Amino acid sequence: MSQEKVRLDKWLWAARFFKTRRLAKEAIDGGKVHCRGERCKPSKEPRIGEELVIRQGYDQRTVIVEQLSGVRRGAPQAQLLYRETEESIAAREHAAALRKAGALGVQTAGRPTKKQRRDFMRFRDRQD
Repeated sequence: MSQEKVRLDKWLWAARFFKTRRLAKEAIDGGKVHCRGERCKPSKEPRIGEELVIRQGYDQRTVIVEQLSGVRRGAPQAQLLYRETEESIAAREHAAALRKAGALGVQTAGRPTKKQRRDFMRFRDRQD
């Protein structure tokens, strides 16, 4: 399972962070993957013990590379390739709880009624 050299995009795919190598490459090119606090290239070769910051959707994970592999295997074997830091796990769980509670966005009762829209239009027109 361990190899000497493997590309970062291939490692991210093998560790099951992304479904395809193309998605992994696009994430790296888009600045969603950082190594040692800097953006990196898809051809970068990760080393054991390096810290990677991976942003996926709303979540940001900080992982430590434990093993190198360019072969995609099942999820249990893929989880052996990295170790997520405790701070990262806590931050992800906290952010998920905030999203679930609705604290990050504006909560509305749904689409405004016709009367509410008319009131808003009158208010907006008075401001001009």
